[in-house]
Amino acid sequence: MTNRLYYDSSEMHEFDSVVEDVAPPSPEQSRPSVILRETAFYPTSGGQVHDTGWLTLDGGDRLRVTEVADGEDGRVVHYLEAPARLPLAGAAVHGSIDPERRRDHMQQHSGQHVLSSAFMELYQMPTVSFHMGEDYCSIDLATPFVSSEQIAGAEKRANQIVFENRPVLIRYVSRAEAEKLGLRKLPPEERDELRLVEVAEFDVSACGGTHVSASGQIGSILLRKTEKVRQGTRVEFVCGDRAVRMARRDYSALSEAAALFSAQLWDVPDQIRKSVEESKLLRKQKDDALDQLAELMALAALQNQPETNGRKIIARAFSDRDIGFAKLFAQKVTRAGTPAIALVASTVDPPGLVFAQTSAQASGGAPGSTADMGALLKQVLSTIGGRGGGSRDFAQGGVPAGSNLEQLLQQAAGTIGA
Repeated sequence: MTNRLYYDSSEMHEFDSVVEDVAPPSPEQSRPSVILRETAFYPTSGGQVHDTGWLTLDGGDRLRVTEVADGEDGRVVHYLEAPARLPLAGAAVHGSIDPERRRDHMQQHSGQHVLSSAFMELYQMPTVSFHMGEDYCSIDLATPFVSSEQIAGAEKRANQIVFENRPVLIRYVSRAEAEKLGLRKLPPEERDELRLVEVAEFDVSACGGTHVSASGQIGSILLRKTEKVRQGTRVEFVCGDRAVRMARRDYSALSEAAALFSAQLWDVPDQIRKSVEESKLLRKQKDDALDQLAELMALAALQNQPETNGRKIIARAFSDRDIGFAKLFAQKVTRAGTPAIALVASTVDPPGLVFAQTSAQASGGAPGSTADMGALLKQVLSTIGGRGGGSRDFAQGGVPAGSNLEQLLQQAAGTIGA
């Protein structure tokens, strides 16, 4: 069992210890690892991610600690970058923890305690899980919905506790005693002794993580967004230095957007809404215009094309229209009231073919409307390695770049004519 020095002092960044066990790289685990008699490195657990840092040997060799994890036997495993020389069991080492990473984790985890307690105090919304990521943290609340007013209220209350700079204390009690203290959440495991983290006169929680010694060290708590999850509502937040970095990034992005609109920062949402509505209108106008263009082009093509076996075969390759327009043109040709087959291509990247015909029902069972567009397309594509398919009346496929689409259309038209 590793003696966990961070339990009593989260602000410990340097320590001395002795190597108890060494595991060289193996097929199951490519990284070497060591186990120490005592450690101040925090292993990933309880929603909090691990520390990183260095182990220095007596000879001066420095081993980079890249990950720390709990072992199944209660010992703490320190994973290392592949070093030139692994220490031997019994060797003395000096541990150095990345202080900025540790401080960040202390701010986030302590901020989570304060924030979870604020949601509970104000709205009776218990926290069911906590996650600490590299850029942001989140808590999952046991509630189907959190309003914007509740987000603002919990954020305000949490920051009030931060600004009051209340002491954050660590103590150890029996489970029986803990049950009398009104903990926000009791751990499910049966333990003889529990480590409690207490924000004075505000929150008491059983926790094994690293924490600040006073709430003011958390820095500002900033709530960012919410989303529905299986077990309730997820609230994303950042604390301390992260909150400053995130606020600066948000401000820079908003300032850039405001400059593009030639507007004030607070006018950007209205400008975006206006732009979205204008974009929708322009898109509808464009779609309507393309629909009218395709219909006029289809009618002109049908008018100028003589019938063959009771139907009109329209073959057309577009060099300035995409496959979406080719499909629209084919639909207009085959739905104009005249039995017809449309063999259409687009050379616009990605190039493709659309084969369509007036359905037998729409053509009144005309004898010429018996082609199979899906089979015809596959036959044509097989000659060039293209892919596609469809039904008897409609088929679509892609062709390799550089294919001679005019030749493919002539090939398809000749097959139908035969």
